Amino acid sequence: MARPHHAEFDKQKTVAENRRARFDYFIEDKFEAGIMLTGTEVKSLRFGEGSIAEAYAEIRGGEAWLVNSNVPEFSHGNRFNHEPKRPRKLLLNARQIDRLHGAVERKGMTLVPLSIYFNTRGRAKVELALAKGKNTADKRQTVKDRDWKREQSRIMRDHG
Repeated sequence: MARPHHAEFDKQKTVAENRRARFDYFIEDKFEAGIMLTGTEVKSLRFGEGSIAEAYAEIRGGEAWLVNSNVPEFSHGNRFNHEPKRPRKLLLNARQIDRLHGAVERKGMTLVPLSIYFNTRGRAKVELALAKGKNTADKRQTVKDRDWKREQSRIMRDHG
């Protein structure tokens, strides 16, 4: 029996966040994917190190891969330490991979990682978004909306 999906993922500890993604892309749909890591990568992430600022995901050979994410070498690792920028396999259902592949191929969308976190069970997960790129005018509108919301809250705080 399948577990029910929650509206939000159960994030215990967020390790890396791609804050720029919400500015550069319209987020259409979000997925939670497991990530295949080696031992020293997990230890490095538990110390809060890692970056997904320039990372993206792609579908290759029926598998999802996280490309260009940076997990620095573990400081106490030995000769079996990992390579910091290697592609990492994402763990998704075949149906989800097919859906993502179809959206990327037909609709010209992009797979963007939003965050890497540990869930309540201690598993490393990636919040993956199916996104469409914004043009310059859309980005300007986003900045205007953000500034107006900030100004609104300032007015309400001062006069409320």
